[in-house]
Amino acid sequence: MPSQYNQIRAMLAITKGSFKAIFRSPSAVVFSFAFPLIFILVFGFIGGDNSGPVYKIAFDNGNDSANALYDSLTTSKNVQVVKYASDKDLENDLVKGRLTGVVKIVKNPAPGALPAFFLKFRSTTASADKFPQFLSLSDNIINKVSNAKLGKQPTYAAIAMSSSDIKEVREYKTIDFILPGQLGFSLLSAGVFGVAFLFFNLRQTLVLKRFFATPISRKYIVLGEALSRVLFQLITSVTILLIGHFVFGFTLVHGALTFFELLVLSFIGLMVFMGFGFIISGLAKNESSIPPLANLITLPQFLLSGTFFTIDVFPTWLQPICRVLPLTHLNDAMRKIAFEGAHLTDCGKQIGILFLWGIFAYAVAIKVFKWE
Repeated sequence: MPSQYNQIRAMLAITKGSFKAIFRSPSAVVFSFAFPLIFILVFGFIGGDNSGPVYKIAFDNGNDSANALYDSLTTSKNVQVVKYASDKDLENDLVKGRLTGVVKIVKNPAPGALPAFFLKFRSTTASADKFPQFLSLSDNIINKVSNAKLGKQPTYAAIAMSSSDIKEVREYKTIDFILPGQLGFSLLSAGVFGVAFLFFNLRQTLVLKRFFATPISRKYIVLGEALSRVLFQLITSVTILLIGHFVFGFTLVHGALTFFELLVLSFIGLMVFMGFGFIISGLAKNESSIPPLANLITLPQFLLSGTFFTIDVFPTWLQPICRVLPLTHLNDAMRKIAFEGAHLTDCGKQIGILFLWGIFAYAVAIKVFKWE
């Protein structure tokens, strides 16, 4: 009797069968496991800090800019001066090694005394591979300015700093930036390509139609197939995180708690991206039309959502577009939790925007989804 039919048991049977089918799919394994792991291996072996200009500096608020040393530093082709909207953003980049250091040029309080100016500098150990070279460059610039201003007389300026000006911070490696981006890309690919191909093929081969001949309800058919995709991708997430942590030292600030919170984020991101997969499976007229439609969703996010480098490197007009994309917010939340010690409760903005994208995606998916 239909009333005695166990819907949950039927759903789990569908999940089991679909789960086995996913592992037999070369494309699923390549896009979910192999492709992200290749990038993680490459960047993990490269090592070092995250990408950015070698001598990226900011000037302190009390900096004296009416002198030749300031002019020479700001016009040097080896120096990029960055301005920050807040001290919090500046300190955040210092801690992560995105900023070589903060410079403050002050005038000698003794009238007529030499050196006429002092260059004060502070940085963190996250930029230990950059600030020594910057200080060497600064010393060369000081010598050139001194020769131009004073000939062979005592130096025009001098570097004044102590060991306390270099703050000890947690090491920020390339893998700390790259791995969340690759994990996000894996979730995006699985959610969009995986779901789109899966449900299109089930409809095209009349598998869904055969399901209708059984007592199982439509919602449990969808849940069963979706659950298999979620389980597969969570296994992928666990694999990527464990390899990143134990092989390349990917930072998990709070250990197991951080690991668990990253899995929760992975689940949220995957559910959102699966909504786009359902949209494509409903819009696609044939199997060959799925890749172009899927790439319209995945490729812009892969390139513009901070997968390989911060979106700050893009032109100003493009950055607002980057900050709208759902993968951008997933990547940001993962990096905040993994390295900065934040928790899910601290990522309300990013999670909220992901939920808004999810509501939009599933609202459209309901309109365009077809069973046969």
